[in-house]
This record gives sequence, C-alpha cells and structure tokens, in this order.
Amino acid sequence: MRAALVKEFGPPSSLVIEEVADPTPGPGQVVIEVAAVSVNFPDILVVEGTYQNLPPRPFSPGKEAAGRVIAVGDGVERIRVGMRVLAIIEYGGYAEQVVAAEDVVIPLPDTMGYTDAAAFGLVCSTAYLALRQRGRLQAGETVLVTGAGGGVGSVGVQLAKAWGARAIALVHDDARAALARSYGADVVLTSAPETLRADLLAATDGEGVDVVLEVLGGDYLTQIIRATAWEGRIVIVGFASGGQNPIKPGHLLVKNISVCGLQSSDYRDRAPELMRSTIEEMFGLFEQGLLQAPVDTTFPLEKAADALQYVKDGKVTGKVVVTTGQGDHG
Repeated sequence: MRAALVKEFGPPSSLVIEEVADPTPGPGQVVIEVAAVSVNFPDILVVEGTYQNLPPRPFSPGKEAAGRVIAVGDGVERIRVGMRVLAIIEYGGYAEQVVAAEDVVIPLPDTMGYTDAAAFGLVCSTAYLALRQRGRLQAGETVLVTGAGGGVGSVGVQLAKAWGARAIALVHDDARAALARSYGADVVLTSAPETLRADLLAATDGEGVDVVLEVLGGDYLTQIIRATAWEGRIVIVGFASGGQNPIKPGHLLVKNISVCGLQSSDYRDRAPELMRSTIEEMFGLFEQGLLQAPVDTTFPLEKAADALQYVKDGKVTGKVVVTTGQGDHG
C-alpha cells in the first residue's frame, strides 16, 4: 500500500510517499481501507517533531480516517468486514490502509460520504466535549466561539444553535465572517484584542458571555475573561494566536468564573465509549440537517505535504481532507 511517511522530522515538505507492507489486525483490531483522512493542526506538529506524542519513525501521521473495513482480528464483535466506518486514532491515517482498535471505530450513517466523515471526528468531538462535557452549556445561554472560521469553531457555532443557545462568533476576516453566518451565528465579530471586551459586552447588553469555546489564547483570552458573565465557563482548546498569557485569579474570583482545558484525544484513550457516543450523536445531527461537515478543500494522498502546508499557512476555512482514490468520497 502507499503511505505518506515521516522518516525525518521537518517541514511538511519532508513527508515522503512510499510503498509499505499492508497491515494485519491484532486481537481487538480492525484494518480499514482508507478513503479519506482529515488534516489537523497537530499533524503538522507531529511531522515537525514538536508534538507531545511521537511514535518511532518511520510512521504516517493522521488522527482520523474514514473508509471500509477489510479485515478484523480475534475478539472483534461490534465491527464487521464491509462496514463503512470512521476511526479515531493517534497516527497512521495518511495511508491506503490503517489498523485501529475496535473501541475507536464508529459505523457511518448511510447518507454520509467518506470525505464528510473524515472531517467530522476530531472537530466534532472537540466542540461537543468543550461545550457539553466541560462547559455544561444549557439552552438559552450565550456562547462565544473564537476562531469560528476554523474546523472546531465552525462546528461549535452549529452545535450551539442546535442546542438552543445564542452564538457569538469571533473570526479573523470578512470571508470567515460569512462562513460563521452561514452556520447560524447570531453575532459575528472581527474584533482585535483591544476592542474585544467592549464588543462582547455590547453584544450581551453588558451581561457577558456564559460559555466560551476558546482556541486563540494570548491577549484574546485576557479580554474574554473580563467579558465573561457571572458563573461563566471558559474552555481552552488551543492557543492559535501564539500566546499563553498569565491568568489573573482576581478576575475569576469576582464573578465565580471557571476556566478549564480540553484535550479531546484523552477521551479516546480514557473513555472510548464516551468518544463513540459523542460522534454517534453528531452523526445523528448530520442526518437531521442540523450539522454540516466543515470541508474546505481536498488533496490527493500524493499531495499530503501540500495539504499540511495549506493548513500551516492559515489558508483554511473549515477542514482540509486528504483522499486516497479508494472508495466513494461523497
């Protein structure tokens, strides 16, 4: 099979496409013929060698892959050969075949193509777990979604609306503002950090936001804390602005604000049943027309390095997906 391999850590261009041996499943594992794999920012860190979890080289990056099951190992009961599935994995997706533990494999709805499925896994589980598991979002509350033009942010806006919340989207530019509006955002802001607090208070009649799905960090987070409502909950999932400013405890104390973090892959490893049920619920919203896969563009496997560079350059709105030429990408 063909695979995009990390043989030496470096820029995205250091990826190489080579023929490697087909995998075989061990006990409790399945082999998937990959049709599509999503590109996530951690893939870039993995290729560069700066991510916290790095497997022995050579290896293929890729944390979520959609395709058809072609083999199962001993003890596999829930998944069968021929099933169309999505697998949430640590690495290995940038290949024509991948091995995955049965625990992290989810059958696809009949109406969902592989490209949409590949774009669903991590962004949907991250947005869901941030808003529901960590943020305890309730209908009628006001949600701020930062980086709302990206994959996690796009899903966060859609989930907030599907669950009866008011959604404020913070985006980088007018093009991403249009995307956020198309996903149902009630208010769209392109604020710089120095005006963000005032803009958020103006958008909430001075009350502040109840729940924040926060991907930017730096000066943005500093100002968001000052525009969070009494008993507000801020869930940090990233630092896309590049900064990790200190948090002043006094700002949290005076309004009983909670700040917590989320790394969604921990749920894959520690609570796989919760991860599966989360994605199954997202698939249900997709079938009801309440949630779209935020696919920006696709690249073929042989252009996987270009796909990573496209994301690194900040050109993406939504998700980038790498396809292998196998199966119906739909």
